Amino acid sequence: MHPSNIVLLEFHPERDELCYGKELRDGLSVALRTGSSLWVANDESVSLERLTVCAEDSTGKSSLTRDHRQYALHDFFNLPLPPHGDTPNDINEADIEGLACDGKYLWIAGSHSLRRKQPKDGDGVKKAQKRLATISADGNRYLLGRIPLVKDGDGYTLARETTHKDKLRSAALLRGDEHGNELTALLREDEHLGPFLAIPGKDNGFDIEGLAVAGKHLLLGLRGPVLRGWAVVVEIAPVDDAEPGRLRLGPVDDEGRPYRKHFLDLHGLGIRDLCVQGKDILVLAGPTMDLDGPVTLLRWRGGAEPGKDCVLAAQELEKVLELPYGHGVDHPEGIALFADDRQGGAALLVVHDAASPSRQIGDSTLVADVFTLPRRGK
Repeated sequence: MHPSNIVLLEFHPERDELCYGKELRDGLSVALRTGSSLWVANDESVSLERLTVCAEDSTGKSSLTRDHRQYALHDFFNLPLPPHGDTPNDINEADIEGLACDGKYLWIAGSHSLRRKQPKDGDGVKKAQKRLATISADGNRYLLGRIPLVKDGDGYTLARETTHKDKLRSAALLRGDEHGNELTALLREDEHLGPFLAIPGKDNGFDIEGLAVAGKHLLLGLRGPVLRGWAVVVEIAPVDDAEPGRLRLGPVDDEGRPYRKHFLDLHGLGIRDLCVQGKDILVLAGPTMDLDGPVTLLRWRGGAEPGKDCVLAAQELEKVLELPYGHGVDHPEGIALFADDRQGGAALLVVHDAASPSRQIGDSTLVADVFTLPRRGK
């Protein structure tokens, strides 16, 4: 499947450099469009990036984004760790893997995953083994929160607090600390997910990589664990806590349960992103481990209003697209509804981790792909 369109993401040169040797555009993990605003993030950063979508060119085959604005997450949340460690090159990343909008708030999720070190070129046997035995928990990864959206021309900006129709809206974070949050504390006792909280994400451990709004609830898509070929979605209902700037988990059903689980047979793949389309959820499915592909886009019918526990066999999920991927580069990582074409069909923006050099133009511009979605099957 080849893209039907491209979008040029034009970042500000001074804000494109994350740290020495790493650029923002090298690896985008999420994407979301609200009006003319396109929101993206790099999973090794601790900020959100807003770009403004310009009109298509005369051929209708490409779009351009400009006016890059960066929003530091520490301006909205009391994260457990500062933006940097001992040096500016030591970023206390949030590992942003989920972005969604409910019309009032931008919701954002970190991976909540542990990280295992990788051997480097030139390491001897002992040093390589020591790296592979080293596991760390980066406290800012336990990010699950919301930021108020404020209308800004044809697009939106973010505010720590705002008032709309005499109602105060404020940024808030699920209560927790650098060792975890209320959700991970509950899941440690879960019969399916509990054993995987102590395993790094890329080892099939617990790893959030998708976020979608389902009514007043949130759906968290897990890259891992994958259980006998079945991927997992955790449904939660965050509500305001008594402490300002904090959220707690409300009940998801009449029984008072703090979360609900849904199981999707993705033939061994994990969830790499979630995207709402009407009452449905588009599921980006890709490898749980550190592999290139395959990458498939599936439709979970009625997923945006589940209402009950789901166990969906493979034949109950509609295959939408097989997405291209590279060898060691260009891994589809984030998806967003981008526009409607002239025939009324929907278009999907795809951003990539490990962007190939062929996608990078000049000092700070990146090429993202747009795919025309086929009509919804019956």
